[in-house]
Amino acid sequence: MSEYAHPEALVDSSWVADHLNDPNVRLIEADEDVLLYEVGHIPGAVKLDWHVDVQNPLSRDFIDQEGLEKLFGNWGISNDTTIVLYGDRNNWYAAYSYWLFTQYGHKNLKLLNGGRTKWEAEGRPYTKEGPHYEHTTYHAQPADESIRAFRDQVLAGLKDPNLRLVDVRSPQEYSGELLHMVNYPQEGAQRAGHIPGAKNIPWAVTANADGTFKSAEELREIYANKDVTPDKPVISYCRIGERSAHTWFVLTRLLGYENVRNYDGSWTEWGSLVRSPIER
Repeated sequence: MSEYAHPEALVDSSWVADHLNDPNVRLIEADEDVLLYEVGHIPGAVKLDWHVDVQNPLSRDFIDQEGLEKLFGNWGISNDTTIVLYGDRNNWYAAYSYWLFTQYGHKNLKLLNGGRTKWEAEGRPYTKEGPHYEHTTYHAQPADESIRAFRDQVLAGLKDPNLRLVDVRSPQEYSGELLHMVNYPQEGAQRAGHIPGAKNIPWAVTANADGTFKSAEELREIYANKDVTPDKPVISYCRIGERSAHTWFVLTRLLGYENVRNYDGSWTEWGSLVRSPIER
């Protein structure tokens, strides 16, 4: 994995297997299918339920600094703990969690390259036992929202010829054929289509069949073919920001892009805004 801009952001399954009993490493499973953890998970891993654990229950936002400190404390995580995130669907929600935890300043963050798919394919151990860790005191930094985009910033960016908007949804969602992702009608919007000028680069094209990331050379070619290059500011989006966080990880950690933001309001917000410009 040394070919990537920040190879330290990834570990392989052998590394995880060698550190299952390392008290300085905490595995966190973050799945799209929140029932998978109970079916079986990597020994020692804690469960992150994205819909509950990191969401503000009243406003459409994430938990605040204090909320993250409490969550990490309950999981026995200290500021020096190495966090390894993994999950299903090519690490879809694991990358989303990585992006969120980055905002609060945790330094030692990694993804298990290949996630559950790779771990299972290699016949590595699972358990149904939930771990118990002694409570710790964790200190998060105030949220750094420089890696997060909001609707007004996206709207202003439409006048910037250098900005590259990357729509990571399926071609059917991008074209307006579908109003929402297949099987996710509750996360649709009032209108279908895409943000004007956005390039469609589906998030999953960055992964191999075994769930691992494609080579740096392959990834560079994917984005260069759509004129999404390191010298230009980039904003990625999808429906609620989870798939586009995966793209944010690819661009920033694997390819070294320095100016990438994830618009987590994404299409469920943009497609329902009064007078928001839309293309089909």
